Amino acid sequence: MTRMTPELTPTVEELEAQERRLVFPRFSTEDAWELGSLLVALARERQAPVAIDIHRAGQQLFHAALEGSAPENDAWIDRKRRVVMRYGHASFLVGTRFRAKGRSFEESSRLDPDVYAAHGGSFPVRVDGSGVIGAVTVSGLPQAEDHALVVEALERFLGLVVD
Repeated sequence: MTRMTPELTPTVEELEAQERRLVFPRFSTEDAWELGSLLVALARERQAPVAIDIHRAGQQLFHAALEGSAPENDAWIDRKRRVVMRYGHASFLVGTRFRAKGRSFEESSRLDPDVYAAHGGSFPVRVDGSGVIGAVTVSGLPQAEDHALVVEALERFLGLVVD
């Protein structure tokens, strides 16, 4: 199971490995509900003040705003999800790739930072044989923690966690 602390920022290679591993055989509206409910349970367990969002093919399938989250979290969700849908990779991976080259996403991408945010917390919904069809996004914690929460939920949902 992947659990990161803010001090343990994953490398580009680790983030790419997560994406290769966390692929769905299919992704239905029921899957979105179950995954979203799992994220809510994990966040409540940790008293995390987050908003959670799941989109597929441009449609919002799940949204929850937990105690302590704010409207700003929804704006962050939209910005991070746009990065996933534009680049086809996790928002944290995109930002980490820019930083690994000594650049910032905000300065080097030529994209409006009010519309796109390459900060951790949005992960692609990749279906085997179909590619990226959507995104699972969390906002409200430091970016490494937002990312780690999504990855943990995906690992559990896909049965990749050995307890």
